[in-house]
Amino acid sequence: MAPDTPLTDSRKDGLSAELAALKARNRQLEKINAALIERVESSSPSPSAPYAAFEHAVLLADQVRERTDTLHRTLDELGALNRRLTAAKAAAEAANHSKTRFLAAISHDLLQPLNAARLFASALEEQLVRLALDDPTPGVSTQGVSSPSELVARLGRSLADVESLLGTLVDISRLDAGVLTADVATFPVRELLDVLAEEYRQLGAARGLELHYVASHLSVESDLQLLARVIRNFLSNALRHVPDGSTRGRVLLGCRRRGDWLEITVADNGPGIAEHQREVVFQEFRRLAPRQDNEQRGLGLGLAIVKRITGLLEHPLSLASTPGRGAAFAVRVPIRQPASVVGPAADAPSPGQPCPPPLAQPLLDTVIWVVEDDREVCAGMQSLLEGWGASVHCADTAEVLLQQALAAPQVLIVDHQLGDGQPDGLAQAQRLRKRWPDLPVVVISADHSAPLKARARALGFGFLLKPVKPLRLRQLLVNHR
Repeated sequence: MAPDTPLTDSRKDGLSAELAALKARNRQLEKINAALIERVESSSPSPSAPYAAFEHAVLLADQVRERTDTLHRTLDELGALNRRLTAAKAAAEAANHSKTRFLAAISHDLLQPLNAARLFASALEEQLVRLALDDPTPGVSTQGVSSPSELVARLGRSLADVESLLGTLVDISRLDAGVLTADVATFPVRELLDVLAEEYRQLGAARGLELHYVASHLSVESDLQLLARVIRNFLSNALRHVPDGSTRGRVLLGCRRRGDWLEITVADNGPGIAEHQREVVFQEFRRLAPRQDNEQRGLGLGLAIVKRITGLLEHPLSLASTPGRGAAFAVRVPIRQPASVVGPAADAPSPGQPCPPPLAQPLLDTVIWVVEDDREVCAGMQSLLEGWGASVHCADTAEVLLQQALAAPQVLIVDHQLGDGQPDGLAQAQRLRKRWPDLPVVVISADHSAPLKARARALGFGFLLKPVKPLRLRQLLVNHR
């Protein structure tokens, strides 16, 4: 065998180049192989790539666990937030319930003595009027000393101021608490406006002001007490701002039909309201400059309450004014019966004519039973009714009146909220009605709630709010006797 031929340098270089080329090709093939394996494994893991599939599953499991933990934390936070919201809602409802109970208590407890004072003052005023009619000779007076009639008139105005302020505070509190609800019913609008016209005609006459009244025979659908509150605010504002003295102050209370609505307007010839103030006057605690007589008190809430009440009743409210000539406030109330259906009352004055003066004894010999547990209110009511000629019997329960074997009642006046453990006034009135089915009943209450008003109306009872307006009470009693 031939001996090995030694490698030359050129041969070595050739072999090195060939080896390098083979290594490069091998690396390229390895890259291609790895790429093919990665593509196959990424498209669908198979048993041929168990480790890759395992890693993929572990990754997914970790992501699911992380997101599940995040979801649980979020749900826990939401649960805690819901519990806090529930607790806050319960606290708010409890506070609202407490406020409602407070309003009910303040309405009754504060208005009871005011109601008694109002009854006594009205009875005293009417007695003085009757004495003056019986003895027209002017009494001896000392210069600078007010007469008894003037003192009573001032007392009445002071009580009216207190009543207005308390009523305003109670109304705004009820509106804020959301417990003031409307008791909507259909009634002849004259049932409300005739009394208001007479009441404010007397108030205006005491200051030398004229009130003209244009009535309507239509029936409307509204809450009588809330609508009365609106019209009273209109009239009070008008009397407050009309001039007296050399310029005769005039106020108009009138009705005009506007399609399916009855527009009730109160206009005056006062200073008027500038255009830039016509929105401001309906804001809370805003007052226009009143007459400078130091007799006008208020909180600047009257028209703010009017706006909120008319919004609650869905009655359109409007204001028209010409500075220097006067202002006219109006509210539109839906008509629920055509004019031809509702005729004028037999004893009602014609539209535009003044109401007749009240009778000295409009309830002469009328037997009236009064169920009232407050002795002062009982005494005040008895003095007022006896001044109207009635024969009055008072007790704290209907049972006591029945046991006294009195003359059969022709009218029953009952307070709604009686003593602890006693049935309410409506229940006691129902008991008396079992014996006298046609007995007229007038319920008096400080409770403004719509369910109570609806209950009284369903039973056919009259309903008055405290403090009692004597004119309104007299009208109800005269109509019911």
